[in-house]
Amino acid sequence: MTQPGVSDVVEAAIESRRQQVNQAIAEELPVKEPTRLWEASRYLLDAGGKRLRPTVLLLMAEALSGVEPGTRSYRSFPSLTGTEVDILSAAVSVEIIQTFTLIHDDIMDADSYRRGVHTVHEEFDLETAILAGDTLYAKSFEIILETGAPVERSNQAIGQLARTCTAICEGQALDVGFEGRRDVSTDAYLNMIEQKTAVLYATSASLPGILLGADDETVDALYEFGLDFGRAFQIKDDLLDLTADTETLGKDQGSDLIEGKRTVVTIHAQNNGLDVDDLVADPELSLDAVVRALEEAGSLTYAEDLASEYVASAKAHLELLDDTPARTLLADLADYVVHREY
Repeated sequence: MTQPGVSDVVEAAIESRRQQVNQAIAEELPVKEPTRLWEASRYLLDAGGKRLRPTVLLLMAEALSGVEPGTRSYRSFPSLTGTEVDILSAAVSVEIIQTFTLIHDDIMDADSYRRGVHTVHEEFDLETAILAGDTLYAKSFEIILETGAPVERSNQAIGQLARTCTAICEGQALDVGFEGRRDVSTDAYLNMIEQKTAVLYATSASLPGILLGADDETVDALYEFGLDFGRAFQIKDDLLDLTADTETLGKDQGSDLIEGKRTVVTIHAQNNGLDVDDLVADPELSLDAVVRALEEAGSLTYAEDLASEYVASAKAHLELLDDTPARTLLADLADYVVHREY
């Protein structure tokens, strides 16, 4: 569990890296002709976001190299073989991939708000939003080629990113297919979030190992850290959809529940005799009443405990690394994601 004061340190670490990533995004994605396309491509990136995936990537680079956090330029970062790598480009690349998935996800879910602003297809139009997502997808691969890593490592990183995008699409397809189904198992749900959410965290954690020249065992451990981190993150997101208000979330509270999305919370409730779909469909029950029913069924506690188990597993994978301030920050960040309020 995150200790008092530790969350402040973690938030400061996130904010420091968020500012650098934001500046790099502005440099890599200038608004140019056709202006409307590039404004739409930048729109959600400019709306905010914690930049957790780039933060994981940059902290992992520091943990691998033994560099004191925040003391070396990410544009010329020391690799394990003595050369320098632009690790910030990799961080920007994963954030752009994340944004591309959000744009298309919002289109499929017909959502109106994201990060407290209109979604891209609402602010612009459907056609422009699709093109913006496609543009970001392509740019992510262009940008990751700018790290300056040796060709073999660069190619490995591109392959990892491509496989990740495929997995995200597969996960999204599974998520859509689960809507309205009452026979979705916990294992099926966990497989879905691994592909839809956790793989991008796994790639964020393992790309520094690939680009900086770590051995295969280390790269695999970093990937497993990211998978467990991402699973915990998504389960916490599912909980926040139910418990955080719309202003805090930046999107409608309970939107996943209302849309019939299956989560570990609703699956647990269903398995314990609570018909969630009927509760949501009951016009006399408020969202708060449905959430109280889920809480009384023990489903919120179950999800919280499962997320904590994944965090413990994630931190265990870090033990392969030397005990450094950056490794400590990564462990604290894992705790932070399951105790955050938004």
